[in-house]
Amino acid sequence: MASQPRTRNDYTVGWVCALPKEQTAAIAMLDQEHADLPKLSNDPNTYTLGSIGGHNIVITCLPIGKIGTISAATVATHIVHAFPSVKFGLIVGIGSSIPPKVRLSNVIVGIPMGQYPGVIQ
Repeated sequence: MASQPRTRNDYTVGWVCALPKEQTAAIAMLDQEHADLPKLSNDPNTYTLGSIGGHNIVITCLPIGKIGTISAATVATHIVHAFPSVKFGLIVGIGSSIPPKVRLSNVIVGIPMGQYPGVIQ
């Protein structure tokens, strides 16, 4: 654990995992794990805080049994409200709904364009 106190404004990367096993892998990737911050009363998410290469990251997982785009959007909304400096959002996982020609280690990037949100189902 790091001894330096941090605030919610210190975190700039939000990382959402769909499955607990993906969250376990994400936490293992942290260079350093940070102390928890007080939980907000209106936020059901549980966060793991840490850093990778000097970037402060907040990691959370979708509620068990509640996968899908609505659940992911709800979790991401809570991250942005709880950590107002988050500028990059990552949804990292096994990509079970990604086209079959995409292989392990491929990266899919979505950029919002006009009426399209960047990544669509």
